[in-house]
Amino acid sequence: MAQANAPFTEAQLQAIAAIVQQAVLPLRSRAALANGIDGETEINGLHNGYHYRAPEDINDAPDRVKFAYWVPNVSGGLVISKIPQRTKWDYESNVRYAQTAENVGFEFALSQIRFMAGYGAENQHESVSFSQALLHNTKKLNVIAALLPGPWNPAIAAKQIASIDNYTNGRISVNVVSGWFKAEFTSIGQWWLEHAERYRRSREFIECLRGIWTTDKFTYKGDFYQFHDYPLSPKPVAKPGRPHPLIFQGGNSSDARDNGAQVSDYYFMNGNTLEGFQEQIADVRARAKKVGRENDIKFAVNGFCIVKETEAEAIQLLSEIQGKADKEAVNAFGDAVKQAGSSTANKKGMWADSKFEDLVQYNDGFKTKLIGTKEQVTDRILLLKSLGIDIILLAFLHYEDDIENFGEQVLPLVRKLEKEGRGKDSEDEIKRTGDVYRARKVESV
Repeated sequence: MAQANAPFTEAQLQAIAAIVQQAVLPLRSRAALANGIDGETEINGLHNGYHYRAPEDINDAPDRVKFAYWVPNVSGGLVISKIPQRTKWDYESNVRYAQTAENVGFEFALSQIRFMAGYGAENQHESVSFSQALLHNTKKLNVIAALLPGPWNPAIAAKQIASIDNYTNGRISVNVVSGWFKAEFTSIGQWWLEHAERYRRSREFIECLRGIWTTDKFTYKGDFYQFHDYPLSPKPVAKPGRPHPLIFQGGNSSDARDNGAQVSDYYFMNGNTLEGFQEQIADVRARAKKVGRENDIKFAVNGFCIVKETEAEAIQLLSEIQGKADKEAVNAFGDAVKQAGSSTANKKGMWADSKFEDLVQYNDGFKTKLIGTKEQVTDRILLLKSLGIDIILLAFLHYEDDIENFGEQVLPLVRKLEKEGRGKDSEDEIKRTGDVYRARKVESV
């Protein structure tokens, strides 16, 4: 009978373990190990160095344009399409996206608010708690938590956000959403107000947040909210130029523009034409000037981003996204948002001019035209900056790859050209790339 093999030595066992580890590690982690980075960070889902890292001074310039990304805490991705997406809505994936975004130079992230399924989004994580989870897994990123007046009372919101602000050294902001999804309100026993009343409630909500955060004993007598010597403690973290968490608010109607001009820190815009952006920014600034806030209001815009080696590749992918649209969900979404804004006096509510192909991306992101080569996308970002836009809020098809790709290819190029003086002269930027944004006149045959 043959003699049994002798047991493996310690050195042999270590060699076998190393071979197994190389076999199971993802390709990026093997590259990380080759460069002296601990591959265990990939196994644990922690992005601590194996991917592209932005230079430490990437966001040092005070007049830079800033970048944010939509947090996919809602299932279905950021397009209402049946095209396959490498984007997940679970906690672990979102931690990975947040860490990647932070490492490549994004400064903000926006978590979405949904209370129920609809329009291609069957599952939703709550925005404030999800924002806090991302903040505890990052070091610099500012996460903007969406709030919906009605379901939220400003006392609860002010307390939640102030506490999280203290936990994270002043890295949370809020986006006050007036609401477009009627069933979200009625299904939980909330009144569905007409358009102007929803925005009037939002204004009171914002005034209460600001007052609670900055007043020792806050008193307020509104139509929707009342407070009597309410003392919030602790207050949010006070930082130079930021006495309280930043307040974002969006819309397109006169009601939304008034709110942006009078009570918000940032006014969010949907995608638009060149003329549309110019008119909207000028109008909100004029409204802000009337109340002495022309230097207080800033602007952010939504955009869906596709960066490819060639423009043809980028446009082909856009066509595929739109061609595979979930028609039933897109039409239902369109009906809902247009009904929600139909009562506006000037018929200029959000999505008023959106076509079917625009609605495939929730906030007219295709209209922002950040679709092309890295050079084309960079030029268009610098044009938007020159018009007065301070933050570009981005959505992607494949979050697993596209956040890092944007940070590696586009963001450094934007910073390089900013240092050379680009993004300040709107006339120059319009000459360079403005034609892609101009409204097209359709001539009758």
